[in-house]
Amino acid sequence: MTGAILNVRDGWTDEFEIAFERAQAILAAQAGYQRHELRRCVEAETRYLLLVWWDTLESHTRGFRGSDQYEEWKELLHHYYEPFPTVEHYTPLFAGGE
Repeated sequence: MTGAILNVRDGWTDEFEIAFERAQAILAAQAGYQRHELRRCVEAETRYLLLVWWDTLESHTRGFRGSDQYEEWKELLHHYYEPFPTVEHYTPLFAGGE
């Protein structure tokens, strides 16, 4: 799973959400994509948590990030972030409630 905390510039959350609505189709079309979630922080309304599940790490790092569609993703979203997010990869250890 890939995770990133997205801090959106003040005053740009509505535009970011509209852009993300378009951009999520780019994710869904990638080889190795499983699913994603975008959550808005309750305590800080300009902060979001993006989680993306991939079949493999390489599906994200080589496949998606190496694709022409990633350039479109960057054009749609990267200018909204301040500071630019750190993207990290996680492996499951424990899960509950299933």
